[in-house]
Amino acid sequence: NGMGSRIEMKTLNAPQDDDSCSSNSNDSDVPQRIPLNGQYPDADPESQNFLSDHNPGKKKHEHQKHIPKKRHASFGMSVFNLGNAIMGSGILGLSFAMANTGIALFVILLVSVAIFSLYSVHLLLKTADEAGALVYESLGHQAFGIPGKLAASCSITMQNIGAAISSYLYIIKYELPIVIQSFTGASDGEWYINGDYLMILVSITVILPLTLLRNLGYLGYTSGLSLLCMVFFLIVVIIKKFQTPCPLPLPDTGNETMNMFNITPHSDNVTTDDDTCKPNYFVFNSKTVYAVPILTFAFVCHATILPMYEELKDRSRRKMQNVANVSFLAMFIMYLLAALFGYLTFNIHVGPELLHTYSDYYRDDILLLVVRLAVLAAVTLTVPVMLFPIRTSVGHLLFPGKDFSWIRHIIITLILLAGTNILVIFVPSIRDIFGFIGVSASAILIFILPSAFYIKLVKKESMKSMQKIGVRHY
Repeated sequence: NGMGSRIEMKTLNAPQDDDSCSSNSNDSDVPQRIPLNGQYPDADPESQNFLSDHNPGKKKHEHQKHIPKKRHASFGMSVFNLGNAIMGSGILGLSFAMANTGIALFVILLVSVAIFSLYSVHLLLKTADEAGALVYESLGHQAFGIPGKLAASCSITMQNIGAAISSYLYIIKYELPIVIQSFTGASDGEWYINGDYLMILVSITVILPLTLLRNLGYLGYTSGLSLLCMVFFLIVVIIKKFQTPCPLPLPDTGNETMNMFNITPHSDNVTTDDDTCKPNYFVFNSKTVYAVPILTFAFVCHATILPMYEELKDRSRRKMQNVANVSFLAMFIMYLLAALFGYLTFNIHVGPELLHTYSDYYRDDILLLVVRLAVLAAVTLTVPVMLFPIRTSVGHLLFPGKDFSWIRHIIITLILLAGTNILVIFVPSIRDIFGFIGVSASAILIFILPSAFYIKLVKKESMKSMQKIGVRHY
């Protein structure tokens, strides 16, 4: 009886997972689902951030003793980080997109892309819960094996490096020299207004230390500052709408910044036609096709969704969905206001990059110089957030199941940051980055992979269910 009571007590005290009670010998050939509040073996230690220890009675994995305790990300910090991941240099091209689609068509497209993007976040979170994995590559591997894992990893790397980080570094390369030259009056030959040198300097002194942090949650403070800078940018865009006359004056065509982005001045910039001051609601021209990739790129944040979900304090799918809802709504409002007032300011004369359009007409405006600094600060502080999922992806792909190593962590970070700097130095046009990557990798991350993972991994819903039929059409 003593032995029996001990066994009985041992059984009562043993922690049980949600899905373990139904397992039996017949499940040996079925992949085991790992609950999200526990450890999962197919993820590398770096990707296992802020996992809650809800089962203190369990023996911890041996490698956990090498991983320091990590703080949880609050709801507000998660909103800041996700908002920062959504908001990027894409906002600078939205006025150009509105000029080539019209106000009404632009709003329709923006609402559609925002809804589709948010719905794919819902699919991603639901699939992660069902599959028991919080790593994009793990979902790909469970769904389609090695090809799925490679597709997820390549899409994240292409989008974050090609579209996000590179475009942010482009802005640092071309905007920072203008600001320094305006304040110092330095000549073109000085090294400290060389865009390549300044970009490398900022990468080493600011971006690298923030990127080396292991926890994404710590970047919530810098993400909040980044968003504050973009709010300031939006306020100035609204103010300038009421300060800029229409018809527009003759722009400073000698501004060398126009050549940096391969932007040619319009021949009809001097006009007395009142029609150029009237907004259009529907526009179809040869440049309308550029609006779709710009808008698609504007809401890409899916590579960071799962790492943020993993770090969220008191994690639940509903709470993470609320984080996404708040972030998407805030960014949608900022996008719409920035695009609208930028377009109403310059109408058909707005360029592909809004800051450079302002520089054509307000070359020595102090307020715009401060705005340039604010945008520079914002994009600089966004780079570490975007590099985090790439580093996790590379580590999960090349070193699965390995203990965390600071040496490997630093080497991967240095290689990624150096590679993006080299890319920015030798690729001449920012429009190529926005267009090509926005169409390819962004579309894959938003529309294709979440839907494919959901259809493949969510087994409790049949293929004939309305949900899966809708996803297939989506």
